[in-house]
Amino acid sequence: MYLKRHKFMSFQEKMKPVSQYLNDFLDWLEIERGLSSQTQENYARFLKPFFEWLKIKNLENLKPQEITPQLISEYRIFLSRQYLTKNKKNLKKSTQNYYLIALRQFLKFFSEKEIPSLSPEKVKLPKDEKDKKINFLTLDQIEKLLEAPDTSNIIGKRDRAILEVFFSTGMRVGEIVNLDRNQIKIGPNTKTLEISIIGKGQRQRTVYFSERAIFWLKEYLKERRDKEKALFVAFKGKKVLGRLSKRSFERIVKKYAYLAGLPSNVVCHTLRHSFATDLLQKGVDLRIVQEFLGHKNISTTQIYTHLTKPYLRKIHEQFHGLKKNLHQQNIDLKEKKENENHKDKQAF
Repeated sequence: MYLKRHKFMSFQEKMKPVSQYLNDFLDWLEIERGLSSQTQENYARFLKPFFEWLKIKNLENLKPQEITPQLISEYRIFLSRQYLTKNKKNLKKSTQNYYLIALRQFLKFFSEKEIPSLSPEKVKLPKDEKDKKINFLTLDQIEKLLEAPDTSNIIGKRDRAILEVFFSTGMRVGEIVNLDRNQIKIGPNTKTLEISIIGKGQRQRTVYFSERAIFWLKEYLKERRDKEKALFVAFKGKKVLGRLSKRSFERIVKKYAYLAGLPSNVVCHTLRHSFATDLLQKGVDLRIVQEFLGHKNISTTQIYTHLTKPYLRKIHEQFHGLKKNLHQQNIDLKEKKENENHKDKQAF
């Protein structure tokens, strides 16, 4: 009994404060979870406020085994009431979730490494239906957006190609940012194209370029005289500055949404939502849409189903089923005659 207790105490004494496990956690994300450097940076950024909060509470030496449900509860209150953004507004629940997801993964790391700590399942995420609202564009709105760039110059052709690729492939903005020219093998007779990409979670999938997207990629690439490997690049005059950033893509989409007279909440992800919604409204199976989007779980794809229900109901009523049976037809005919007789009486 004494030996076991002594061994456990020695292990506890060797344990570091939680903040000192950050690099180990990031290594775990890279090696054992296979996550990209960008994702690792995001996790580090969303864990930073937790470490800062521990300092405020004079708990900078807190050990993993000292993390309790009460501590997590207090941190959640801090996020919802005190952690303010630059514009002095409380964090939305959807944003709070990012911080809590990072903390939950941190606790999962402790669990995987058999470091005593709070179970990650104890960190519950706040739910807010308003934060789950999906914004998408109708096909008429998509057409207006795609037609918005002035394609008389290379920047306009680049932007048109970007918008076409977004809607054709349903790719995430980060996936399009990372495209290289050598991935887009377009010959004189190429009308459609499919390529393999590495998406979120290092998962490989195939994406498909429509004839329209290929046409505008051709028009854009005809103008490129540089040796930059990135597919979509920034320009200063005729000088190429290098790969466009995610922020630049967001500005491009916002710019043309404004020019097309579309809602102000249109962002890059709106085009991905529009891609998925269009497929579902045309009757494509949810599992197929999951493959197109690169979702790991079908539950992630199911967020789109409520958007398509009214449309699908209309399609069902219009196209599905047998004609009315003879009994129903007789009732309808009787009602029609009664209505006509009633109208005749009113006329006199």
